[in-house]
Amino acid sequence: MTAEQETLTAPAPASIDVHLDLGQLQRVGARPGFLDYLVQLWDFRQFIFYDAQARVQSGTRRDKLGSAWLILNPIFNGLTYFVIFGLLMGTGEGIPNFIGYLVVGIFMYQITSGAITSGARSIQQNRSLVQGFSFPRAALPIGANLRELLANVPLILAMLLIVLVIPPTETISWLWLLIVPVIALQFLFNLGVGLILARVISKVNDVTHLLPFALRALMYLSAIFFSYERFIDHPVILNIMEANPMFIIIDITRDCVLYNTVPSAHSWIVLSAWSLTLFIVGMFYFWKAEESYVRG
Repeated sequence: MTAEQETLTAPAPASIDVHLDLGQLQRVGARPGFLDYLVQLWDFRQFIFYDAQARVQSGTRRDKLGSAWLILNPIFNGLTYFVIFGLLMGTGEGIPNFIGYLVVGIFMYQITSGAITSGARSIQQNRSLVQGFSFPRAALPIGANLRELLANVPLILAMLLIVLVIPPTETISWLWLLIVPVIALQFLFNLGVGLILARVISKVNDVTHLLPFALRALMYLSAIFFSYERFIDHPVILNIMEANPMFIIIDITRDCVLYNTVPSAHSWIVLSAWSLTLFIVGMFYFWKAEESYVRG
């Protein structure tokens, strides 16, 4: 039998039907569903915590005073504001325990200022990490805010110690425990703003130059070194100030630490609304652009 005849008589190869469900395939780097995204972030929780902890420990390693600068910086800021506004401009007139008033305002503002700045720049400053590895990108602003929270624990303790030892001294009260929920709501507020700005700055880096001006405006609207009562005859400015979440954070803390007064329910409700709304909106807004962070 010739080769041509063998070819003609050879049995046809068996066919195998393979069913591919293309609906189950997912593009590499595709944005997961929002709930799946939150689950991924939870799975990365240990990495986020230990990375934040390590960065806190190494942040001031090159300085001879090390972590002491975490406390010295706001103290020096407080001294500067006390000399300029308290002694030279007299903005502390009529405020009982102006030193404590000033210390609480500066220290609590410093927490928010540092957290928002770190969270806003977290994507831009870690561009190589974002483009080189696959992970939920929200881990970066979350880690930045957690790092600031851990770094500010001694700051909060120093604030309370100053209030206790510098005349006119205050006494410890059970109301001091309310600082914990205040810090928790402040953390959510900082994180929400940081997530929103992180997405914006990843696309428009020019916003980083505007951020310090916005934070400075926030400081002036928070009654840190003057009493908000000076605007009692300017209802528009007074209403804006009272709706400012940073002012509410500082005001609640002053009530608890300095004035032994239970903060009003209205303050808690407004602060909770700000914090939870900004956190949810910030997380969703950041997640919507998850795929774009890799492309830059």
